[in-house]
Amino acid sequence: MANIKRLDPGASPLHYFGAELRRLREAASLTLEQLGGIVFLTGSMIGQIETAVRIPREDHVPRLDAALVADGALIRAWELAKRHRLPSWYQKAAHLERTAEEIRVFQAQLVHGLLQTEAYARAVLSVMYQTDGELDVKVEARMDRQRILDQDTPPVLWVVLDESVLYREVGGKEVMRGQLAHLLSYEPVDDVQVQVLPFTAGAHTGMPGSFTLHSFEKQATVAYSEGYHEGWATAYSKDVRDRSLRYDLLRAAALSPAESAKLIARVMKERYAQPDPDDDVA
Repeated sequence: MANIKRLDPGASPLHYFGAELRRLREAASLTLEQLGGIVFLTGSMIGQIETAVRIPREDHVPRLDAALVADGALIRAWELAKRHRLPSWYQKAAHLERTAEEIRVFQAQLVHGLLQTEAYARAVLSVMYQTDGELDVKVEARMDRQRILDQDTPPVLWVVLDESVLYREVGGKEVMRGQLAHLLSYEPVDDVQVQVLPFTAGAHTGMPGSFTLHSFEKQATVAYSEGYHEGWATAYSKDVRDRSLRYDLLRAAALSPAESAKLIARVMKERYAQPDPDDDVA
C-alpha cells in the first residue's frame, strides 16, 4: 500500500491549500498522475503542492481549479495562502537556495552567506555562538550551503552590496583582505555577479534593509528576509513585485560589475593591505 503523507491543514494557509487540493482530487477520483496530465504538471509536483513542499505558480491555480470543477474554491484558498508568511521550515535560506534557479540579493550590512569565506563566516557567527562546538557546526552549515555554486548547473546569483559592507571590518584586516579577494575571484564567473551600491547613490530603495528574491522554474518567486529569530518568506505577488522593483532600481543605481570589482580591489589595497615587514625596521 502506498505511503500517503498525512496532511495538517491547520499548520499554515499553504498546508490548507494543499489539503483542499488533495480533498478535491480524491473526490474527483483522480490520481496524482491523472490530475497532472490534465493540467500539464507532473504527478510528483501535484503531490509536493498537496504536502506544501512546493508552491504553485500563479497560473497553476486556475488550471487546477477548473480541472477539479472547484468553482473557485482553490483560487480563494490560494488568495489566502499567498498573503501569509510561508511555513517556518520553508523560511530556511538553505532550502530556498538549494531549489532556486536565480537568487537576487541585496545586502546592507554583510557579505552574503553564499559568498563568505570560512574566516569571515566564523567572525560573523562568533558574535552569537560562543562555544567552539556550536560555532563549528554553524560555520560548517554555512560553508555547506555554498556547494550549490559548484553544481554543473548552479543558480544565477546576483548580489548587490552596500559600499559600507567593504569597510565594516569583520574579523580583522587579514580576514577582510581574504574576503574581498574572494569576492574578486568571482569576477570571471558568469553565474555570479557582484555589484556595489556606492555611498554616492544617496537614498535608495534598499534602505528598509536586506532582502533576497528566489526565482524558480515551476513555482512562484519567493521574497525572503532574515529577522533576529527566524526568516520572513512570502510568495504573495504584490510583495514579490514590490521587492523586484526595488531590486531593479538598486541594480540600476549600483556600479557595474566591472566598476564594482575595481572599487573592491581599491578598498582591499588601501584599507586592508598586507603590512610591509620593512616598515618595522628602525
